[in-house]
Amino acid sequence: PGQDAAHRRRLTLITDLGGAIEQDRLTLVYQPKVTMATRWVKSLEALVRWTHPELGPVSPGEFVPLAESTGGSRRLTNWVLAAAIRQMGEWRRMGLELDLAVNLSAPDILDSDLSDAILALLRQHRVESSSLLLEITESAVMRDAQLAVRNMQLLRIAGVRFSIDDFGTGHSSLSQLSTLPVDELKIDRSFISEAASGSVTIVTSTIELGHRMGLKVVAEGVEDPAAWNLLRRLGCDFAQGYLISPPMPAAEVPAFIQQANQLLPASDSTLLQLRALEELAGRSGR
Repeated sequence: PGQDAAHRRRLTLITDLGGAIEQDRLTLVYQPKVTMATRWVKSLEALVRWTHPELGPVSPGEFVPLAESTGGSRRLTNWVLAAAIRQMGEWRRMGLELDLAVNLSAPDILDSDLSDAILALLRQHRVESSSLLLEITESAVMRDAQLAVRNMQLLRIAGVRFSIDDFGTGHSSLSQLSTLPVDELKIDRSFISEAASGSVTIVTSTIELGHRMGLKVVAEGVEDPAAWNLLRRLGCDFAQGYLISPPMPAAEVPAFIQQANQLLPASDSTLLQLRALEELAGRSGR
């Protein structure tokens, strides 16, 4: 009976996912990514959510693989990209200049039509291509590295950036990794929790490797101050996780960004300018 119920659930989800995409019944939530050195928030990751009318919330870990295995991943990706880039355009009009990361599946990165579709969306919503970061897993690229690299390069030439998601869980060799046109490595959350409990080797070597290759390194799943402090000490560039913020609906993002960033200087140069102005004001006041 357990197997029957699981089979029925799977069939229901496969049948209803297409309708949910067509009728806009999916939603996006956004998780901030913090620059560790300055605690500045300038980027977010878009995550897709689906609440089934009878089964309730369905995890992306369940419905995304179903979409992939039934040939529906491109429709799901198209929906996510369109919704995410449209939202970026809205934030931009409000004066919020944010970078956004969107996940691609294995079939997506091997689809040669994808680059044209993404660039058309960016033009339509007047979003800078360099504000978009596409996250792909090692295993997705390694299915057909040559084709994946070609498709990635078409987007990279236009300014779109790439991140290797869940780094360390795939089987890519260093020589393969060095051929990929990527800008960022994301350390898988399982290694972050291991590091927090004392085994830091993988995290340390990933940060060193990323920096040697000129890449930024992101830790995902940062959930407590001990993990944050350790990663900061190891030189990790960005952190993402419940310690900073759980994923939130689009409507909550502007207030979160304002609150997070008003406590901080935008950059070291801004801080230096402020100090210079204070000194000048101090001198003229004497």
